[in-house]
Amino acid sequence: MKVAVIMGSDSDLPVMQPALDTLKEFSIAVEVLVASAHRTPDKVHAFTAGAAERGVQVMIAAAGAAAHLPGVVASFTTLPVIGIPVNSTSVGGLDALLSIVQMPAGIPVATMAINGAKNAALFAVQILAVANRELAQQLVDYRSKMAAEVERKNAVLQEKLAAQV
Repeated sequence: MKVAVIMGSDSDLPVMQPALDTLKEFSIAVEVLVASAHRTPDKVHAFTAGAAERGVQVMIAAAGAAAHLPGVVASFTTLPVIGIPVNSTSVGGLDALLSIVQMPAGIPVATMAINGAKNAALFAVQILAVANRELAQQLVDYRSKMAAEVERKNAVLQEKLAAQV
């Protein structure tokens, strides 16, 4: 299993790190590239067009501002593309969100929340888990751990509240 992560700038790495960490947690191989839809379009094309041949099954593309990268990536492949709008402008990432979510019919890009890298990785895991029972079970276990953590936090809160009475 392999996911490709492409971002428009190295300044996007702090936003993208949760995706890389999450994919690693699920033992999914990752290719990472910084390339610009506008400044290095040939590099984006080569990376994307050859992704399936390299074993990539899902692509995650992050970009801020006009955020054309996810759509350009989607135009070069039939692999699922997950777009992450990055908050990099004075309008808080809304420009990027609208650029990604408003893809024209025929070239879809699944769009996450602004700076939503972790959910992008989890969505990629869900896509891969459709054909992999072991990975599907890892997702079930992951969600169970999240639920247990919420219950633990609630128990701590209840203890604090009871002590205040």
